[in-house]
Amino acid sequence: MTNVIDFQNVSWKRPEETILNAINWQVSQGEHWAILGLNGSGKTTLLNMVNGYIWPTTGTVRVLGQTFGKTDIRELRKAIGWVSSSLQERIRGTELAEEVVVSGKYASIGLLYDDPAAEDYKQAYQLMEQLGCSYLHGRTYQTCSQGEKQKLLIARGLMASPALLILDEPTNGLDFIAREELLTSIQQLAAQPNAPTILFVTHHIEEILPIFSHTLLLREGTVFDQGNTADILSGPTLSEFYRLPVEAKEQNGRMWVSLQEPIPNTN
Repeated sequence: MTNVIDFQNVSWKRPEETILNAINWQVSQGEHWAILGLNGSGKTTLLNMVNGYIWPTTGTVRVLGQTFGKTDIRELRKAIGWVSSSLQERIRGTELAEEVVVSGKYASIGLLYDDPAAEDYKQAYQLMEQLGCSYLHGRTYQTCSQGEKQKLLIARGLMASPALLILDEPTNGLDFIAREELLTSIQQLAAQPNAPTILFVTHHIEEILPIFSHTLLLREGTVFDQGNTADILSGPTLSEFYRLPVEAKEQNGRMWVSLQEPIPNTN
């Protein structure tokens, strides 16, 4: 399998609106991608299509070597870990931290109908240790901070040893310190030799870590640009992308942007 993801001229349309238009995008093994776009750019729709929750109106989608329309999507999803804020809201506050993680093996919310083995809990603890949250063992989910919950959900996403891990704006709602702690955990995870391919979705450029070798810029449902992160996150490219003059500066391997001039007041 050469490409983990292969979109060929993919569009998704509603009766009177085009959400994604002519997307051509390939993710190769060994690459980690950041997906950057403003609200309404089509990021969530793109993720839903990668997971097989929606199908292209036109074009061809292949994920993990499987062509949509010729494969069992339910089986394919077992090889994809997806961490999103919507998932966090569905977990019962009384679930223990390790139970939240173990449930990822069964793609379930809670363990009411599952019968995990001792080995499952051992694996869950190892993943929690890897992400720096093993101290949460025995704690209920509702007593965890927002950042701790996100770490548990990432561990949950890794429980089934996925080939592809999608982190959908995982830093939402985190304060500065919690955000940096989570980003450090993601950096360490991505650097592991057996790490899955990671898609990191954000609208904050400074969250794009050095481990993300490639970046996809989405704007208004189309691919504005894509390629090596160092080339994409440049002042001229980002100024054109945002339609505003911005300056991009590198600090500790990450890019930080600022406006070169104030946004005009239209009131």
